[in-house]
Amino acid sequence: MSAEASGSSGGNVVTVSGSAASSSSYAGEEKAGRSLAGSKYVKLNVGGTLHYTTVQTLTKEDSLLRSICDGSTEVTIDSEGWVVLDRCGRHFSLVLNFLRDGTVPLPENTRELEEVLKEAQYYRLQGLVQHCLTALQKRRDVCRGCHIPMITSAKEEQRMIVLYIFPVVKLQNNRGNNKYSYTSNSDDNLLKNIELFDKLGLRFNGRVLFIKDVLGDEICCWSFYGEGRKIAEVCCTSIVYATEKKQTKVEFPEARIFEETLNILIYENGRGSGSGGMALLESGGVSSTGVGQLEEEGASAGGGDRRVRRIHVRRHIMHDERGHGQQTVYKD
Repeated sequence: MSAEASGSSGGNVVTVSGSAASSSSYAGEEKAGRSLAGSKYVKLNVGGTLHYTTVQTLTKEDSLLRSICDGSTEVTIDSEGWVVLDRCGRHFSLVLNFLRDGTVPLPENTRELEEVLKEAQYYRLQGLVQHCLTALQKRRDVCRGCHIPMITSAKEEQRMIVLYIFPVVKLQNNRGNNKYSYTSNSDDNLLKNIELFDKLGLRFNGRVLFIKDVLGDEICCWSFYGEGRKIAEVCCTSIVYATEKKQTKVEFPEARIFEETLNILIYENGRGSGSGGMALLESGGVSSTGVGQLEEEGASAGGGDRRVRRIHVRRHIMHDERGHGQQTVYKD
């Protein structure tokens, strides 16, 4: 964009005085300390990007640009009458549009938005600064939202568990993998497990990775991982042997699930390494076996830290073998 910088422009465009233009000591430039408020238009050279605007626009807000116009801030004017600002001109059009309209669409890219914020801070445009800060905060809030990966293969699951630096909680939920009918409360309990998973995901977001598996063999099963290996498992399904048919029952052991989630936090930032972390986990994990049956696999001499606690909630309930006044019989 170009503009004529001559005296024939009617005196409304800021130009250089003849003495300044002929002075070799300023090499064709001068420091303008006089007020530009008497001029109607201003030509701005911002880092090589040329802009032509009005003094009225530049003086709308109490900013560096207003102080340039009223003469309180010195600026350099070249031999062609362009006010030279030593800043990147990439976002200056956005700055001018904000002064004209009072608002402006901000870049979608966060890095570009941060660049606009820097320019707004330099020009001391508090309205634009606040606009940028609000937009950045909203984007950070969105980024802090809980993202739950959905497992599509065993290979993807293993890679995610091994490579992720935080503890991992996996909910395996495959309602279609059932050859029996469900008991009356199973649908409600299955929904409660899913809701608890979402609540835990929000509560421990940034500390624990929560993943969902809808392709596995289990109908409802929680798995807990630390340092790339499985630490505990809570299976929420059981087979009910009724008088004439078998049914699948889904339980909701909320306390046990919450306890195991807290247990794996000792693996956060590698704090579960060594025998001390495992001893702490065992002291808190094995104590609450009343919810169901607890099994430990992989225990061997010298390999005690490889054990996996498997909690099965009320497996194989024999309703037809229960006599009057007797307790339910549990079988494996």
